[in-house]
Amino acid sequence: MSAPNARERKACWDARDELWKCLDVHKDQTSACEKLQREFEDKCPAQWVKYFFKRRDFLKYKEKIQKEGYEPTEGASKL
Repeated sequence: MSAPNARERKACWDARDELWKCLDVHKDQTSACEKLQREFEDKCPAQWVKYFFKRRDFLKYKEKIQKEGYEPTEGASKL
C-alpha cells in the first residue's frame, strides 16, 4: 500500500471529523452514523481507521479523567 497523497489525507481527515461530530451529537450511537462510518473507512487506510478510533477513545477517557478525577479501583495498588 502506498502512502496517501495530500488530497487523500485531507479527504480522510475530513471524513474522520464528520464522523466524530456525528458520534458526539448522537452520544456515540454508531447506528445513527453508519453512512459516515462507511465513508470514513472507504477514504482512510485501515491502519489509520484503527488508530483514529483508539485516539478518540483515549481523548474521551482523558477528558473524563480531567473532569471527574481519578479514583483507583478497589484492590488496585497505590503507587
